[in-house]
Amino acid sequence: MPRTPPLAPRNFPPCGWPDAYVRRSEGCDPRFFGRNGLGEDVRVAELARVCSARGEVVLRRRGDGALELRVNGVFVMDDQETSSEELLASTALEAVRHPDRVLVGGLGLGYTVRALLANSRLGQVIVAEIEPDVVSWMRSGLVPSILDDPRVGVVVDDVRAVVTDLPDASVDAILLDVDNGPDFLVYNENSAIYSSGFLTTCRSKLRPGGVLTVWSSSASAALETAVGSVFGTCAVKPVPVDLQGRPELYYVYQGSS
Repeated sequence: MPRTPPLAPRNFPPCGWPDAYVRRSEGCDPRFFGRNGLGEDVRVAELARVCSARGEVVLRRRGDGALELRVNGVFVMDDQETSSEELLASTALEAVRHPDRVLVGGLGLGYTVRALLANSRLGQVIVAEIEPDVVSWMRSGLVPSILDDPRVGVVVDDVRAVVTDLPDASVDAILLDVDNGPDFLVYNENSAIYSSGFLTTCRSKLRPGGVLTVWSSSASAALETAVGSVFGTCAVKPVPVDLQGRPELYYVYQGSS
C-alpha cells in the first residue's frame, strides 16, 4: 500500500485531530493535504469521516479520481497504486501449497483480500479490521466491496486479539498490513505487531508449511531481525511503486514455518 510517513507517531483521543489542524471543508490538514505526490494542489471530496478511540479516519475522493484513506491525517492507501498489496497476497499464495484458511490483518480498501480471492486455490479468508466504520463503508458501497464473496469473513477487532484467539496450527497464512510498518507508525500501540512476541504467536497459529507476510513502508532491519529470529530466515522483497507521481520503495517481509 502506498503510504506517506507521518511527522511523528501519534496516539490521538477520540476525534483526535485538533480543529486547528483540520480544514473541515476539504477534510484535510493544511500542512500537507490537498496536494499530490508532486506537490501540486488537487481538489478533494470528503466522502466519510469518523472518530474512534484511535483517532480520525477519513475516506475521500481526490481530483485525479482516486479513492483515498487517511488515518490521523496520514495518507494510508489509495486505489490507484495497489501493487504492494497484491505482492503481499501473491507472496503468501506462492509459498503455500494449500491455502485453505488465510488470515489478513487490515481490511483497508480491500486490495489484499481481492488479490487473494482472485486465486482459485483459496479456501477461506478471515479479515481482522479494528475500525468498524471501515467495514461499514465497504458494506454500504462507499468502497467497492469484496465482502459479498462467501469465502470472506470479517472480525471487527484488533488483529493481535484475533490471532491470539485462533487455535494453534489452524491457518495456512497470516498477512499483516495494519500500519505503515515499525518505523512510521500511525498508531503507537501497533508497535507490538512487529515484535518477536507477537510474531511468535503468529507462527504458533500457522500449519506446517505456513507463511507470514508483513507490509512495511520502509526497509526495517529490526523487523527483518525479528522475523528471522522467529522463523529462522526472513525473505525481504522491495516493491517499486508510483505514489502519485513520486517513485517509492515499499517492502514485504516473509517468514515460513
